[in-house]
Amino acid sequence: MKIIKKIYNYIPEYSIKPLILCVIFNFTIYSGVRLFYKNRVFHNLTLYFDNRIPVIPIFVLVYFGSYIFWIVNYILISNINKDHCYRFLMADLLGKLICGIVYVTFPTTNIRPDIITPDVFSDMLRFLYNIDAADNLFPSIHCLVSWYCFAGLRNCKTVPYWYRYFSLFMAIMICISTLVTKQHVIIDVLGGVMLAELTWQLSSRLQLYKTFKLINQEV
Repeated sequence: MKIIKKIYNYIPEYSIKPLILCVIFNFTIYSGVRLFYKNRVFHNLTLYFDNRIPVIPIFVLVYFGSYIFWIVNYILISNINKDHCYRFLMADLLGKLICGIVYVTFPTTNIRPDIITPDVFSDMLRFLYNIDAADNLFPSIHCLVSWYCFAGLRNCKTVPYWYRYFSLFMAIMICISTLVTKQHVIIDVLGGVMLAELTWQLSSRLQLYKTFKLINQEV
């Protein structure tokens, strides 16, 4: 509880409602689209090069660890300034909305390998397969969110140079983890990164982020 309280105290008041909205919207999109999957045809976007990528179970640590990376960077980005926070979170909402539309109109899947090696990382990978169905793949939300965590910091000089490039490194490692755990294929990764860049630019150019001022009842 003390850790949660410290985290809460570090979140600026203006970002609380938008952050909560983003979390709710993320789970709504990711779970809600599955209501439309009954009797649908799923497309497999696996390419030749995907089949050449080996399974590396230890990368499941990176895959699961991404959630910590996301939490830290979302809070860090929300602290830069109000407009930057709003732009960032509006890009997030827009990206998730587009993901939901694509998932419903063009559902995708892949064939996961049988993991038979008896070690802790393989056990974790089998656990991941059990809790996360092979759908909602293109574009990859894992890669989308990870790239947001880099894009939201890369031009912010108030954030140390080393951490900005660490965020790039982590975003790339998470993208790789989705491939070597066979959670996603190459097209899913490229789609997630490109969508993150597109919505990041749209949020600024169209000034959609000003919508959050209405949510927070700001003039």
